[in-house]
Amino acid sequence: MAIFLVGLTRTGPLWDSSRPMEEQADWTAHASFMDGLVDTGFVILGGPLADEIRVVLAVEAGSADEVRATLGRDPWSGTHLVVDTIEPWTIRLDAREARR
Repeated sequence: MAIFLVGLTRTGPLWDSSRPMEEQADWTAHASFMDGLVDTGFVILGGPLADEIRVVLAVEAGSADEVRATLGRDPWSGTHLVVDTIEPWTIRLDAREARR
């Protein structure tokens, strides 16, 4: 069974709710940082929820501290995104395995 960590972040104090995500300050730096986390396999799945205030990230990491440290290097950390919770997630159903 795979175990991932799921992080829930929310918009931070500098988030401008009148602008879409791609028009926020430092978007290019944040997007590049997140793409790098995908490229290294750290982020498995991620994206905003329908309220566009919260973002869910499924990550492969050794601990919640590792997740917090890694996300702390994001140019948006503390300004546009704030980590709310990080919880272990045991994957019991995974269609990806059946498709291989």
